[in-house]
Formats: sequence, structure tokens, C-alpha cells
Amino acid sequence: MPSRFRRLDGALADLPVEEPMLLTELDGFLTGLIVCPEPIPIDEWMTVIWGVEVDGVPPFDDPLDVQWFVKAVEARRDEIARDLSRGKLHPILDVDERDGEVLWEYWIDGFSDAVALRPDAWDAAAADAGWSNPWHRLLALIAIARDESELDSVEVNAFQDRAVAELTDTVQRLYAARARVGEAKPIAVDAVAATKIGRNDPCPCGSGKKHKHCCA
Repeated sequence: MPSRFRRLDGALADLPVEEPMLLTELDGFLTGLIVCPEPIPIDEWMTVIWGVEVDGVPPFDDPLDVQWFVKAVEARRDEIARDLSRGKLHPILDVDERDGEVLWEYWIDGFSDAVALRPDAWDAAAADAGWSNPWHRLLALIAIARDESELDSVEVNAFQDRAVAELTDTVQRLYAARARVGEAKPIAVDAVAATKIGRNDPCPCGSGKKHKHCCA
């Protein structure tokens, strides 16, 4: 694991909350924010990560720690967004050292936390043809991760065997569906706004289309 991820993982573990996010949960959470049908303000979702002041104890003692933490989280968010725009999502997943099993359920838990911030927006988006199939496939993974699936054991095992490929593919498809309707906003909003975008330049939403055929 790169040192920047190890440091962020340690910072998460040190947060004064009852159950701090694991790094893989944070990764799923940030991915869920990116593909969410509705933009969510940073001050709302960042609070979900670091919690609120508990018993008079703030999440951070030093303002510099706050700045570093926010920048580290945003850097990972931006990295995920770039990977999605290139069609190459690389989720951070924990592995059980005893048997090498990939613990994808934690990543899905983080994604679910992001969904919980705007459930109505996700339900409304499901009416879109390009959104419906991957969304319901992802819901199947969420149900399995929570032990709430109505599938039989054979179907559950089949889903689990391809869980990593399934979550990667479904999230990539959700991102593409969001881009097709012109809702995939660029992460660096200020930087994009300050730069004039030509009609024949790639659209900053990440759809892969020319700007004149997309968000323009």
C-alpha cells in the first residue's frame, strides 16, 4: 500500500468516533459520491467521514491536521474520478491474510453510506434505462453484503465469486449513465470554469464525447 494510503488509513483509525471508516469503506463512500445522481456538498459528506464533536472532543486538535485530512480525502476522490473517466476503476479492497479472500463487503458498505445521503435521487435515477440494470445489480451486492439477500445460496455464492468484477463493472456503468445525461460534473469545478473549453475539445464531464455533443 502506498505511504499516502497508509497515512490516511491511520488518520481514519484515530478519529474519535465509535466506528471509524476503514480505508476501503472510505474508498467505496467516495466512489458513491462521484456517481451519485445528485451533487452532495463537501461539508455534508465530510462530516460523515470524520464525525462531529463528541463529549467536547473535536475530530482534530490541530487545524493543520484538518487541512491535511481534507486534502488527502479530496486527492483520493479526484483519483477515483479520473479512473472512472478512463473506464479503469481500481477500488481499494482489503484481503483476508489467512486465506487471501477479498473482503469486498467493506467497500460496498462505504458505497451504501453514500447512497443513504440521497436515497430519493437514486430511486428516481433507476427509472433511466441506462441506470436501472447496473443499479439493481449493485443493490444485489449490497443485500448480500448485509446478509439481507433473498437469493438462494447457489445464487449468492455465484454473486460472491464474481463480486469484485461485478462491483467494478456496475459502478463504471453507473458513471457512464450519469455522464450520458450530462450530470457527471467535473471534480475541479473552479479549474474548469477558469479555462475556456472549445466546442471540439473532450467534454470535461468525462463522457468521452466532444463538448459540443455533450454538456455544451
